[in-house]
Amino acid sequence: MRPTLAALATLALTAGTAMANPYADNLSVRLLPGWRNADGTHTAGLELKLAEGWKTYWRSPGEAGVPPVFTWTGSDNLRDARIVWPRPVVFDQAGMRSIGYEDHVVLPLILTPERADAPITLRGEAAVGICEDVCVPVEMRLTGVLDPSEGRRDPAIAAALASRPYSAREGQVAGVDCSVAPGRYGLTLTVSIAMPDIGGDETVVVETGDPHLWAGDATSTRRGGRLTGETELVHSSGGAFALNRSGLTFTVLGHDRAVEIKGCD
Repeated sequence: MRPTLAALATLALTAGTAMANPYADNLSVRLLPGWRNADGTHTAGLELKLAEGWKTYWRSPGEAGVPPVFTWTGSDNLRDARIVWPRPVVFDQAGMRSIGYEDHVVLPLILTPERADAPITLRGEAAVGICEDVCVPVEMRLTGVLDPSEGRRDPAIAAALASRPYSAREGQVAGVDCSVAPGRYGLTLTVSIAMPDIGGDETVVVETGDPHLWAGDATSTRRGGRLTGETELVHSSGGAFALNRSGLTFTVLGHDRAVEIKGCD
């Protein structure tokens, strides 16, 4: 079963992109079948391999990046699909910040079937950005059948799950305070996080949870036990907006680990 899944994923990628996009050969994608869990969910993975020197992007790619989009409409026996994003890295792209992965990444998929004792047939479409000297979008079609009897834990998926950002509790976050003020185009958001230093040049990434509300790259500074991030929030309408502080996500990226924080006071 495992070779069939890999072949299906690779063939779908080739048929969907290679003829239309001359850069698509710099990315190969494979569906890792994973395992069915005791609670009925299924853990699978998408393995993305990039040509030497090429990169792809995290869910929040920075101002220089291309946000990835995954849809699973058309799948059978699938109620919900969630990606667990491994810790990304920050890199410079022509003087601008981008966030993502170099060379190789496995994206774990947590899939909830309608019927736990039946196979899941995945039919997915994805659009991701890849970048070397030029940055281009690549569209993919992925298909595969995930059997409920599959029980062996895949070490590549397990390692990707283990590399996810720490929770606020795991990262010893003692408090998160937000303040807002009028900005040039919207609101200036300042977040102050009480947490230990996680090494290197710490980067605060702000996600709003609202597809119509954009957050720019934050400037990050540390003084003792507090890390501060400041960014501007702009609504797609260009007008005033209400800010849901509980819907904000702050991810702190450090040298060898990351911490993800939900909401602020």
